[in-house]
Amino acid sequence: MTSEDPQFEALLAYLKESRGFDFTDYKRASLMRRVARRMAQVDAHGYGDYLDHLQVHPDEFTALFNTILINVTSFFRDPEAWAYLSEHVVPALLAEKDPDAPIRVWSAGCASGEEAYTIAILLAELIGVDQFRRRVKIYATDVDEEALAEARLATYTDRQIAGLPAHLVQRHFESTGGRHVFRKDLRRSLIFGRNDLIQDAPISRVDILTCRNALMYFNAEAQSRILSRLHFALADGGVLFLGKAEMLLSRGDMFTSVDLKRRIFRKAPVSAPRAAPAAARPAAAGTLWADGTELLGLDRLRDEAFATCPVAQVVVTVDGVVALTNRRAETLLGVSTRDVGRPFRDLELSYRPVELRGYIDQAQVERRTVRVPDVEFVRPGLEAETTVLRVDVNPLSGADAGLLGVALVFQDRTEAGRLRSKLDLTTRQAETAYEELQSTNEELETTNEELQSSVEELETTNEELQSTNEELETTNEELQSTNDELQTLNSALRDRTAELHRSRTFQHVLLASLPAGVAVVDSDLQIQAWNRNAEDLWGLREEEALGEHLLNLDMGLPTDGLRPLLRSVLSGESTREQMTVEAINRRGHTVKLQVVCVPLADHTPTPDGAIMVMTTDAV
Repeated sequence: MTSEDPQFEALLAYLKESRGFDFTDYKRASLMRRVARRMAQVDAHGYGDYLDHLQVHPDEFTALFNTILINVTSFFRDPEAWAYLSEHVVPALLAEKDPDAPIRVWSAGCASGEEAYTIAILLAELIGVDQFRRRVKIYATDVDEEALAEARLATYTDRQIAGLPAHLVQRHFESTGGRHVFRKDLRRSLIFGRNDLIQDAPISRVDILTCRNALMYFNAEAQSRILSRLHFALADGGVLFLGKAEMLLSRGDMFTSVDLKRRIFRKAPVSAPRAAPAAARPAAAGTLWADGTELLGLDRLRDEAFATCPVAQVVVTVDGVVALTNRRAETLLGVSTRDVGRPFRDLELSYRPVELRGYIDQAQVERRTVRVPDVEFVRPGLEAETTVLRVDVNPLSGADAGLLGVALVFQDRTEAGRLRSKLDLTTRQAETAYEELQSTNEELETTNEELQSSVEELETTNEELQSTNEELETTNEELQSTNDELQTLNSALRDRTAELHRSRTFQHVLLASLPAGVAVVDSDLQIQAWNRNAEDLWGLREEEALGEHLLNLDMGLPTDGLRPLLRSVLSGESTREQMTVEAINRRGHTVKLQVVCVPLADHTPTPDGAIMVMTTDAV
């Protein structure tokens, strides 16, 4: 099985189209391994066969998703890391906040809820129950609806809370029906919902974000996108808590390490734009200058400055509505003031000469300028003339850092292109001189290349080791999941064994208490039960009789005479047969034996056996 298998990719596409689960960014090795596990259990011999099986058996989706979304979790998993978070990181974070400020937490990939409730316990212990109820809001998300349903119940077994200290269980759980339920008054501060880290928008202004052992299932590109979303979600100085196999190799510039060993990071501060000098900043309408005069008509001045700007600009609100256009945009791009108030997507400009809607979404999500270079545009009415544009998509934020919209700036780079062509000749002339200089630097460059090659090899080795570490951790998660399943199965088998033992004990006591000899045979006349009175009657112990053919037993019972009686009952022809025969008991006495035979009924036309009851009278 390889990552390029087209049938496997077709299976992933079917899962996405039919059930909305997109696994295309998951690591292929571990994903294939888990799908192969389900294929083996349903005896599918290829991805095509398994896709057919899914189409015929819709209930298989649940089993497959439970296998792929491993959902291995526990309270205070990796206790040392949680202790460090509780003793050092969170207290420092709380000290920086106003005593009455809200505390927002996001548990991403919460599975069955243990991690989210762990954070709740940690915060309740640090700030007290009253402040917790008043200030804390915990958002717990996952892609697995079944796991979320279990998390919302907040009900756990003895085994699931085994790692919690007794005093925490006593303070934060209520015992009912042999299970432990998280306190309802604290439970109200937790909100559970579905969120796909790849596709869905992140929760914002988060102080503490835990995303443990989730990134390692995704490939490097998906990890980078997720980390960008997590960075956006965190408030300034917010804390990110990852799993022990996860690093920030791809987006280390976004976070600073608090404790690398325990995988705790903080959001790196974003450089604030430098304020303009006081003389350069426009005053608001009605503002008094130093000489006491008031500047009037400032709004009109701003509008005229924007309208006459030599660079074409279009401003779009956060809801995608055209808010402003200037005269240069009208001349160059063919838009007009009549387009103000229209959805931007309805304008031809939104997709021609280049698809801008995707770049607008990117700029709004990442809160940074997105540049689209070298866009060729045929100006309206001048089809023979091609203009080369550079488009800058600039996000616009208010004083409260809230997103207001984007400004589309269209720079005419046509003349710059012509100048570039003229410069090409000069460049070629300079290249001749440069080649002479280049020869003198060859030795230095060779040494530099060797050093660079060594650095690249070390970086590649580091990435391979990190990938191997993540793969091992993924395998460990799968093994732990399998172990949990085996423990559940083992527990069920123990219960079944105990029930069977109780049933056999009851059967033995019941047979022993009957005043007659009782023998139970199967359809082949093999003895399945032999009570104590049968032992006293014939002198054969139970262990000597069990499993033996009734008619082959060496005792004083005239077995030949019993054949018709047993045949009638076992064939289903009769529901009760009886006869009286003379027999010799274990003491050598001749006795009259009253034999009653009834079928061993199991609601089928043909009995599985027969029950033979024997009572005696001395001759």
